[in-house]
Amino acid sequence: MLLVIDTGNTTTAAGIYDGEELIAHWRLSSTLRTHDELGVYLLNLIGTKGLKPSDIHGAAFASVVPSLDIPIIEAIKKYFAVVPLQVNGMTDTGMNILCRNPREVGADRIVNAIAGREKYGQPLIVADYGTAITFDVVSPSGEYMGGAIAPGLNSGISALFSKAAKLPQVALNIPESVIGRSTEEAIQSGILFGNAGLTDRIVDMIRAENGMSNAKVVATGGHAGFMSRLSKRIDIVDKWLTLEGLKMIFERVNG
Repeated sequence: MLLVIDTGNTTTAAGIYDGEELIAHWRLSSTLRTHDELGVYLLNLIGTKGLKPSDIHGAAFASVVPSLDIPIIEAIKKYFAVVPLQVNGMTDTGMNILCRNPREVGADRIVNAIAGREKYGQPLIVADYGTAITFDVVSPSGEYMGGAIAPGLNSGISALFSKAAKLPQVALNIPESVIGRSTEEAIQSGILFGNAGLTDRIVDMIRAENGMSNAKVVATGGHAGFMSRLSKRIDIVDKWLTLEGLKMIFERVNG
């Protein structure tokens, strides 16, 4: 079995693959900081599925939080007795990266592009809705072209709450109308409908600039379901795409 972990600024996605099947998956808060905290937490999670540490024979992870890289590595080595593969911009993924500096590209973005290309073909646009909203573009010839980054849904709400004294923190619920009848509804409208419009505009521009009118749009991340209900451009929702990409890269690197 393979343990895969995608660590973001706000949440961490983890999963277990038994061969080709994702038999368990979780979304966690990215607040655990020591290798023992991480290790014990992972042991508890796999235990809920009736699994033992000895069932895990490999591991791969991607992280955009450098301070957690070493704790993740040490936790997996100590509690599962395997050395994890850390995926980054210099990993042999089999995808040509056209960015000026491949090292600065977030590992999760590369992983999404790999998995999206293998599952849905090319050209392709992957929209990942997390702490940030990232758009990653796979060219007609299968290369990673780059993309766009915007603040995520919760990031937008938190920014309003922290910078505007009279605006409250609100939940991400889709309002009945674009015209909010309360401050809460008005914020929800601006954040949700606004980011749906951002998604559609960015997708349209990517397609037009690159002659890729046939590029599919795959949404992933914790808020992908929300946005698929509001955006007119999202074709597919694949909430665990990043985990599948980690499995694909692990298999490539390990033959």
